Amino acid sequence: MMPDLYSIETFALVGIGGMFGALARYAVIRSVPSQNFPMGTFIVNVIGSFILGAFTFSNSSSEILLIVGVGICGSFTTFSTFSLDTVRLIEENNLLYAAINSMGTLIASLFAILIAWVVFL
Repeated sequence: MMPDLYSIETFALVGIGGMFGALARYAVIRSVPSQNFPMGTFIVNVIGSFILGAFTFSNSSSEILLIVGVGICGSFTTFSTFSLDTVRLIEENNLLYAAINSMGTLIASLFAILIAWVVFL
């Protein structure tokens, strides 16, 4: 049964998941050295893609998908930071790393989803 999308319980599930995802992202990004390349952001986006794929393709319940998919993965992964990192690399005339970051994140994240699809479907 699909939970009521506007209930307090739904908001709580997403919020609690979001708290854990944001804290995990902060921990990963702070622990990975990223002098010339935003490796921490790259890592969280690829891992988050795999986790979202794994829970989606394993037919998790609606409640679990709210906690993990919307909450945890939604706040663990970060398109805005990825975009900002790419623009900063361009501003620094580091076009090779900007291209690697933009194309590498897309390819690696799609590959992570593909792996989850193969493993869990």
